[in-house]
Amino acid sequence: MPPVKDSGTGPAGAPVHPEARWTIKEAAERSGVSAKMLRHYEQLGLLPPVARTEAGYRLYGEREVHLLRFIRRARDLGFSMAEITELLALWRNRRRASAQVKRIAQTHIADLDRRLAEMQAMRRTLAELADCCRGDDRPDCPILDDLAEGGSR
Repeated sequence: MPPVKDSGTGPAGAPVHPEARWTIKEAAERSGVSAKMLRHYEQLGLLPPVARTEAGYRLYGEREVHLLRFIRRARDLGFSMAEITELLALWRNRRRASAQVKRIAQTHIADLDRRLAEMQAMRRTLAELADCCRGDDRPDCPILDDLAEGGSR
């Protein structure tokens, strides 16, 4: 691993933490987040500035990897980036009210329920159209007819 600056800060004033020891590739592997997404999360401000080596390479510690795991889990549950930003702020705030977190989760559940209902309706419509299609060598096709009509049947 490249040597870490001993001045206390890296480029752009980012602090060099003694525990910072993993490259971006290693932090990505440890957190389950790709290096590309890790950089993206940094750009969005979800991660604080990280330590850098003398050559400018990013170095990550357990704190950043833990934060990345939090973000990955929230993404796995389908939370938006705005929701994740809010959840991170609440997670960091030890005086938060759990009611705030629950409100975000319940709002997300309602959105998931709405999207599920929309997808089930799409599935029903498509299944009906597929049932109406003979699927033979003839050119007539109710699926294409419906698409061409914009679903106005």
